[in-house]
Amino acid sequence: MSGVKPEPAAIPKTEGPSASEPKSAVVAGDDVDWIWPVNGRIVTPFNETSSKGIGIAGKPGQAVVAAGPGRVIFSGTGIRGLGKLIVIKHNEKFLSVYAHNRALLVKEGQTVTRGQRIAEMGDTDTDQVKLHFEIRRMGKPIDPATLLPPA
Repeated sequence: MSGVKPEPAAIPKTEGPSASEPKSAVVAGDDVDWIWPVNGRIVTPFNETSSKGIGIAGKPGQAVVAAGPGRVIFSGTGIRGLGKLIVIKHNEKFLSVYAHNRALLVKEGQTVTRGQRIAEMGDTDTDQVKLHFEIRRMGKPIDPATLLPPA
């Protein structure tokens, strides 16, 4: 019996860091409770080759909120084509990206809550007022519409 108990304990310890622990050890877990970052019409659908996220139309200055809780890992400019940009790390698997903002209201390293106002919608580096919104899982862009609640 003593040989049986250490084996199950050893299995979670060896597999846990890559598969099991991020689900339980990270506050948000593998499943982030996502919300829409803005209210608006989708003007650019997700496309793995030309659009790594979705474009949501809106009005200048409209509030952009964090789609889930996390920590701001980038807030600024310098990434061509995205204008004023915020990137939030939600856990070990998920990041969200908010681009083309008029104003950034959070700084790198800041912890944000789901629904917290993080930016004002704008048209930096784009031809219309819209939010470019991405969700990345393990660095790979995925269609946000598959994770967001029905509009």
